[in-house]
Formats: sequence, structure tokens, C-alpha cells
Amino acid sequence: MRHYKRGRKLNRTSSHRKALLSNLACSLVMHKQIITTEPKAKELRRVSERLVTYAKKDNLHGRRLILKNIKGKLSKKIANILMHEIGPNYKDRSGGYTRIIKLNNRKNDNSKMCLIEFVDFNSSNEENKEEVKEESTK
Repeated sequence: MRHYKRGRKLNRTSSHRKALLSNLACSLVMHKQIITTEPKAKELRRVSERLVTYAKKDNLHGRRLILKNIKGKLSKKIANILMHEIGPNYKDRSGGYTRIIKLNNRKNDNSKMCLIEFVDFNSSNEENKEEVKEESTK
């Protein structure tokens, strides 16, 4: 029986699934929002929330835990973004750093699509853009 088994298999081997979630987490950190299928988004939420919690600690151990979960050429860049931009942004929040917004089904295979993004991150970016526009018009 499948009682108390956490996570989704996503029809992949364990190494493929781990690499997929690591790559999705990198893309989410770089672009602040991504569009993917609903099961992948729900699994990505678990991974990304954990990474942001590590980044909030702002110490060497947290950085090493981030680097342990994210592999590849951009891992140090991703760790720096998490530690210096995203982590301080959520210092006062105790969880729920991402939101999943359901979109229309994919036209090709009718799979459920979702937008996953960081909460309150777009609002700060939009405010900065508005300030720049106001300064340029003055």
C-alpha cells in the first residue's frame, strides 16, 4: 500500500526527477516565475520553499545546503541570488513564499498548466519600474 509516501514520481527515475526539480528551481530563482504543468509546479513548490528557508538563515551552512540541492554551472550564481535578493525579502514571512496560479490546459495534450511565482516579488519589481518612469518624466 502507498500510505505515507510523500512526493510525486512524475513518471521518471529518481535521478531524472531530482535533476528536473533542480533545474526548475534554478529557472524559478532566475526568472522569478515560470509556467509548467501542475504536478511539476506542486513538487517545485516543496523544493523552492525549502531553498528560500535555507537562504533566510544567511550563513555558511544555509549556503552549502542550497548548493547541495542545486547542481550545475550556475549553482553559485543561484545561491548568491537566493542569499542576497530573495532571502532578505522574506525575512518576516514564515512560509508560503510561492504561489501557484492555474492556467488554461495545454492545447497539444490537454495537460493542466500552472504559473508558479514568488509571492510579493513582482510588486517590488513593479514599484521600482514605476519609480524609474517617474524620475525619467521629471
